[in-house]
Amino acid sequence: MKNKLIILLLITLAACKKGYFDSIPKDLVSTDVIFKDKTETENWLASVYSYLPDPWSTNTNSARYWAGYTDELEPSSATAQASGLLSGANAINIWTSNYQAIRMANIFMANVDNSETNLLNEPNGKELMLQYKGEARFLRAYYYWTLMKLYGPVILVGDKVGKYNDDYQLPRNSWKECIDYILSEMDAVQNMVPDKYITATGTEDATQTGRVNKLVIDAVRSQVLLFDASPLYNGNPDYANYKNGDGKQLMNTSYDAGKWAKAAEAARVAIEHAKNNGKSIFKVTNADPFVAAFNSYRDLFLTGWSTEGVWTRAVTAYQTWENDAAPRAANGTAATAALSVPQEMVDRFRMINGKAINEAGSNYTASGFTTTAKSGYYVAGTSNMYVNREPRFYNTITFNGATIPFVAKTGQTYVQYWPDGNSGNGNGSEVRFPKTGYLVRKHTNPSRNLSNNAGNVVRPAMYIRLAELYLNYAEALNESDPTNADVLVHLNAIRTRGGIPALSAGLSQAEMRKQIQLERCIEMAYEGYRFFDVRRWKIANTAEGKQGGDFTGMNVFAGTGLSDPAFYTKTRTSTRMWDDKYYIFPVPQSELNKNFTMVQAPGY
Repeated sequence: MKNKLIILLLITLAACKKGYFDSIPKDLVSTDVIFKDKTETENWLASVYSYLPDPWSTNTNSARYWAGYTDELEPSSATAQASGLLSGANAINIWTSNYQAIRMANIFMANVDNSETNLLNEPNGKELMLQYKGEARFLRAYYYWTLMKLYGPVILVGDKVGKYNDDYQLPRNSWKECIDYILSEMDAVQNMVPDKYITATGTEDATQTGRVNKLVIDAVRSQVLLFDASPLYNGNPDYANYKNGDGKQLMNTSYDAGKWAKAAEAARVAIEHAKNNGKSIFKVTNADPFVAAFNSYRDLFLTGWSTEGVWTRAVTAYQTWENDAAPRAANGTAATAALSVPQEMVDRFRMINGKAINEAGSNYTASGFTTTAKSGYYVAGTSNMYVNREPRFYNTITFNGATIPFVAKTGQTYVQYWPDGNSGNGNGSEVRFPKTGYLVRKHTNPSRNLSNNAGNVVRPAMYIRLAELYLNYAEALNESDPTNADVLVHLNAIRTRGGIPALSAGLSQAEMRKQIQLERCIEMAYEGYRFFDVRRWKIANTAEGKQGGDFTGMNVFAGTGLSDPAFYTKTRTSTRMWDDKYYIFPVPQSELNKNFTMVQAPGY
């Protein structure tokens, strides 16, 4: 069985020609055989890519999954974290799958140089093998990186493909060792992959969407250095006793201000690279600035990904996301109303004048109802809570009185969440309703008919987009060089695209930090950032980053109409526990049971 693989592990091998391996047992294939064939070599590389998560799926490690662990979503059932019972026994497990991906990458790199492979028969065979090796090597580093974001310091296994009789009793490497390794790997592969994938006619090859290129490497490097500079990892005294069994210190307890400058430079380089490759902040024009901002943010996820997307994924579960974001007033039966939003997230969105709802001069009011409809957004009789909010609010949240986010059922024009409303709980007879009185609207297509799929827009997901790099740069520059004009230039580019006024100079570093963090919360909502941001910033116990305590919504069991005040009584929908040990998650106990040398994260 040595050097054999179960063929089912190769996800893409299902597409192989019938009978290709008829000369050997069908369930076992030697890696020597696989890597002699160009198609199967490429299939193996595709299998290394296949471990990348789909942001819009319901699977572990998706953007949606992480949103359910934060104030972005009201979970359908209490998580172990929210219940205060998180431990190694019920830990989130991306450890196993990521190390499987790392092993697959190591096998690929150890075999792709096989001199007998017919890759060498290609006109550019040597260059192709170098590129493929670079892609696999980058992906290996990236899988380590995603592990570190959740579990902290991990175990670096190197290039060797382990055998059954190897010693797997390995300690964790330090955070610094892990960061240095990832950055060195990215530096090493920078010139192994192309800057762009070009067709024979010289145009960019859309069929290669999602493959690693030089820009992707620059963008991920920006992420890594930003995290490394952040409070959780940069001089955090809480981890002074986080050590291996031999006493080796695993986390940085001495603050290094220079890390912010390195993060700023990496973000600047990535931004310039993106611009040179034709990327820009996606915008559409309209005579009405509000409509222009609304359409820009909405269409960003439908068509604008080709303009702003830095690293994209071609095939995603966006239709599942849309179904779960749909109120029952949408046509068809696919609506599940599963993506319920807490009031605390709703209240983070600003007013149209750019001020927070609790800020002086915001003109926010929580009482009364508007007598004026805003065509395309909400009807007359809607609560004043939802009036004059910033355009991204109407793109991101579906509230009582909002227009239906998809093609509507016959006779329906707006969403009704009270018990007898078109999307309410039916006085206890209906399960497809949001328990908070809000649904996510972001990344939905208003032209789609859930009944027959007419109007569907097929689109990729964005792992990284240029707006993130702008916010990375603004944040790191504010910490390293707070008077630098580029802080406001890049922050305001995102604010004004979002339809709110630019900030003026003169804010303190601390106030600018809060503005950047709020902007990131709103702009990047439901894209998988909030879970990790509140952790790296160490703000889970603050009002701005609240992750524990009571969470609320509207009283969806009261009211008889759109303007009935009974519905708008703020009601507790869940209580969540927060413990500071949750800043880093525990490694699954099943892994500790196999590796007695590895220490668990602190507090578990």
